Amino acid sequence: MTKRVSFHTLGCKLNFSESSTFAREFSEGGFVRVGVNEPADICVINSCSVTEHADKKCRNIIRKLHRRNPEALIVVTGCYAQLKPEEIAAIDGVDIVLGNNYKGDLYQQVLQVATKGTAKVFSCDCEAISTFFSAYSTADRSRSFLKVQDGCDYKCAYCTIHYARGCSRNAPIAELVKQAESVAQSGMKEIVITGVNTGDFGRTTGESFLDLLRALAAVDGIDRYRISSIEPNLITDEIIEFCASSPKFQHHFHIPLQSGSDKILGLMRRRYTSARYADRILKIRSLMPDTFFGVDVITGFPGETEADFQQTYDLLERLKPAFLHIFPFSERPGTPAVDMPDKVPSYISTQRVAKLEELSDRLHRDFVEQMVGKEAEVLFESTMRGGMMYGYTGNYVRVKAPYRRDLINKISRVKLSAIDENDDIVAEIIE
Repeated sequence: MTKRVSFHTLGCKLNFSESSTFAREFSEGGFVRVGVNEPADICVINSCSVTEHADKKCRNIIRKLHRRNPEALIVVTGCYAQLKPEEIAAIDGVDIVLGNNYKGDLYQQVLQVATKGTAKVFSCDCEAISTFFSAYSTADRSRSFLKVQDGCDYKCAYCTIHYARGCSRNAPIAELVKQAESVAQSGMKEIVITGVNTGDFGRTTGESFLDLLRALAAVDGIDRYRISSIEPNLITDEIIEFCASSPKFQHHFHIPLQSGSDKILGLMRRRYTSARYADRILKIRSLMPDTFFGVDVITGFPGETEADFQQTYDLLERLKPAFLHIFPFSERPGTPAVDMPDKVPSYISTQRVAKLEELSDRLHRDFVEQMVGKEAEVLFESTMRGGMMYGYTGNYVRVKAPYRRDLINKISRVKLSAIDENDDIVAEIIE
């Protein structure tokens, strides 16, 4: 009887690329992939641990899967598995806990542990993380997530990623080009370049992130590239100028800020000032005026006063990014921030989140309104809702148009005519 396997991905685009690679391995091995709510014989969870909420979400998913599939083999990997393997192993129903260093061996581990029993923990020693698991997604969406880098050497005061993912490392450019060519051969038109600290690419191969961008731009069949996230101190003038000059690199950047207060940035152990951050945004905008900027912000970091928060708010209001990803500070065991004084009460942090959410909604609406009346190129996806299909412009504005099967996974020229109640733009196809 053919075994059924389901995949449950939490967290970042990096995890998504890895889960898609797991799925290909299982499919090639004769397993049948099923949806997350369907009966399964094997359940694979690729976990996140960026906040306590992420840990809790993973625990809830494990318990739900065990209730639905009491005989299923449950496998947990990812950052939560790396940081707290024994905690996960103690949850009823878990059979395998696999650390990030041997994530690439997950398929083989499942084959070897074919029967349920005492949970087995493999390779969760944080000091031993050194391997690079190559991964990219296919067949899941209209765009592929290509993992180019893993790990981080920065050790920001609030973050466990260095412990969960290890040191910064990467695949060689030649290997990544081959993977991009495979994506192109599958028929996908867009690649999102992803990693933990993407701009730090080259630590293990002596290459540079700019070298990688140039090589990927030469791959036939891929029409669009996006950089999933890049640190402000690593986005150089040369990278900006190359992206502006290349028709393949979209005017869409995700650049984490975390705080607009230099005092808080110092306490966080970030590697830039608010002035340097603003300089990078303005440099990009000078060459690509229609750029969509996504920004990460943390509220309630220890020591953040109302004046510090106001500096963050004022900087964001001045720079006018298109979207904010807002996180209330979450204490992570083992990080320096846990022992810092002047903790911010959670209710104050929550109030600050609400203020930034209101700002984000306003900035996003303003950005989208500027697009109305213009023409743009949209890559349409296969999903149909209410007779409409959806896609994204090069600068990441979501667009909808009447469903047409012949437009799926094609880049179409459209006229952006009006905004709906969800801030999507209604488009007219230009034949």
